[in-house]
Amino acid sequence: MFPSIRRCRKGRASVFPRRFLSLALLTAALPVAAWAEPALLPAPVSAVAGSGRLLVGPGTAIIVPAGDGAARNAAERLAEWTLAARGLKLSITTRATGPAIRFRRGASGVAESYALDIGPRGATITAGDDAGLLYGAVSLWQYLTPDRARGAVAIPAVSVKDAPRFRWRGLMLDSARHFQSPDYVRHLIDWMAVNKLNTLHWHLVDDQGWRLEIRKYPRLTEVSGWRVPATAPGAPPLPRTGGFYTQAEVRQIVAYAAARNVTIVPEIEMPGHALSAIRAYPALGTGAPVTPGAESDWGVFPWLYNVDDATFGFLEDVLTEVMALFPSRYIHVGGDEAVKDQWKASPAIQARMKALGIADEDGLQSWFVQRMQRFLAAHGRRLIGWDEILEGGIAPEATVMSWRGIDGAVAAAKAGHDAVLSPSPALYLDNRQGFGPLEPPGRGNLIDLASVYRFDPAPAAIPAEARRHILGVQANLWTEHVRTEQRAAWMMFPRANALAEVAWSPGGSQDFAGFVARLVPQLDRMRALGLEPAASAFAVTTATDFTPGDPHAIVTLADQAGLPLRYTTDGSAPTAVSPLYAGPLSVMLPTRLRAAAMFGARAMPGAFDATIDAAYVRQRSDEQLATCTDKVRLAVEDDAPAEGRRASFLTDILNPCWLYRDAPTGGARRIALTVGQFPFNFQIGKDIDNIRFRAPGTPDGEFEVRAGSCDGERIAVLPLAPARNNPELTRLVAPLPPRAARETLCITYTARGVNPMWGLKQVELLP
Repeated sequence: MFPSIRRCRKGRASVFPRRFLSLALLTAALPVAAWAEPALLPAPVSAVAGSGRLLVGPGTAIIVPAGDGAARNAAERLAEWTLAARGLKLSITTRATGPAIRFRRGASGVAESYALDIGPRGATITAGDDAGLLYGAVSLWQYLTPDRARGAVAIPAVSVKDAPRFRWRGLMLDSARHFQSPDYVRHLIDWMAVNKLNTLHWHLVDDQGWRLEIRKYPRLTEVSGWRVPATAPGAPPLPRTGGFYTQAEVRQIVAYAAARNVTIVPEIEMPGHALSAIRAYPALGTGAPVTPGAESDWGVFPWLYNVDDATFGFLEDVLTEVMALFPSRYIHVGGDEAVKDQWKASPAIQARMKALGIADEDGLQSWFVQRMQRFLAAHGRRLIGWDEILEGGIAPEATVMSWRGIDGAVAAAKAGHDAVLSPSPALYLDNRQGFGPLEPPGRGNLIDLASVYRFDPAPAAIPAEARRHILGVQANLWTEHVRTEQRAAWMMFPRANALAEVAWSPGGSQDFAGFVARLVPQLDRMRALGLEPAASAFAVTTATDFTPGDPHAIVTLADQAGLPLRYTTDGSAPTAVSPLYAGPLSVMLPTRLRAAAMFGARAMPGAFDATIDAAYVRQRSDEQLATCTDKVRLAVEDDAPAEGRRASFLTDILNPCWLYRDAPTGGARRIALTVGQFPFNFQIGKDIDNIRFRAPGTPDGEFEVRAGSCDGERIAVLPLAPARNNPELTRLVAPLPPRAARETLCITYTARGVNPMWGLKQVELLP
């Protein structure tokens, strides 16, 4: 049936992890019905199967105690989500006959805990607090929606006892770098609630934008609510972008979140990341000049707040309006990445330090943060900040959010301070979750679904006696490279589903295969609530091994989730009866190969479909190339076109250099590079002096290809003149001298400066 494909010859090593192969073969043998069994995500403390089933159909009643507003709210959420995901309309009442869904108050226990009992005569959700009632509703909703079917459903009898592992189960949304609409924020709150995530850390202020209306200081949003994105030199300007949230919109969002047990913790950055405020009110800074257009850069900026009384008056005024909008116990003040050069250079600030008896600038930041902590404490709030607030001495009541690994949390907990684990890169969701063509721009580290799921929130480095100070965990989405709401959702989910299980489920209960089996129906439910999640975990990726002169290529397939992979070579879409992938394949050139990860009989998104021919096996995309170094590795988006899809370039911005390892150069007579330019809009301080290029040999520079290493023989030169005035992608072609069968190629470009920076999208070896 598939004559053009055969098993890989003996001796070929598979790059497909053995543990994924065994999981794939095991799950392939399961009956389809096993995948459809309803199960909860995050996994509960316990779930004991009972006897019989409960039939829930149109008009099934939800009974709430009279006068219990929180129970009614939970019932409304259950009815709303069930209608969206199942098309099933449930009625809410205070009394009914026959099988029904009942909310009941029980004895107080662990905060947010609940019990759910389902039997043939009805379902009962029992909790001692409002959050527990809501989370019982979330779990029942999952039982009501085990698949993508619509209408009535029979759910199995079960008794669930459940409670969270951590109090703080958070996501951070950066709305400062790129603005998201109020509707998107509400969607995100729903997606969090149905995964029992309870804290939205809202990053509202940064160098690039001020997103919150402050009525006493209207220029904050008039000036810094908007910016013109950076473009490469000579490129046409892009439209202005931005926006801000009115106080009325914020109140509506906060109320919406409260109804879903999501607390919003606002962040107002200080003393660094202050450019947006200083642009609007220059007296708030140290007097250092602001570079025009700096608000459209990324990175660590030098502009800091002043430390005079007028500046503190401004900050206290801002926080007063913030506290009136956000009832959260915690107010986040940032405190990170405050480069002290401007403080060191300011005579006025040095004089203030001397008057205060402060020895150094770290001590000044500590004094700054402690002053803000006292102000917040006087208003019944607690200050939380990034782990830099430990430097120079921590404010007495401050809580630390540890992002530079977990060391900040360890130090804070040992000192008796509460802490939240939010380490980079492990829980930074702007890192890419795959290296295929589906992936949007972002940071270059690979943080896949399994790595988030396996994050350990209780490592041995945190002593047992200090663990009571670990409030929980949080994953962060910074949006420098996340330009659209669709990308923000893609970058967050399903990795945030994995975080939810880390934060909620008992320690030691993790089972990645079981998680994936529960994740697929959960993502279906969330699609009904407007989510389009990333397909990265289910995308079929390939690695090809080709020897010039051989009419075959060795193709290795993989997916992150470890699902069974099925493939075809006749052009048809893979189905549940297509051949099961069990190891590298020897494919006759040319062959159209299609492959998909299978969830029972269902092909998951991210299927592979390509013709494996002589051209395919001799090309590599930027995701398939290696960067020569890994200093600041980013998938940077092109600045053109203004509308529509843009290319992205995976590169190390401190050393733009790529390696095509073990390239099949034998028989190749030409090389083609697809390249594009983008602005170097990165604030990297003195590191910019370390970016070095070879001197160009032509006015516009050129790409160079060297053999063996980056100091090896130059075998091709591709002038950049045809690309210089093209704001989009350009394909450059140059001849190659005869080469050995295989060779590593180093690809760089020459330049007189860093701006523009050139990205490499694809390499092709041509006959």
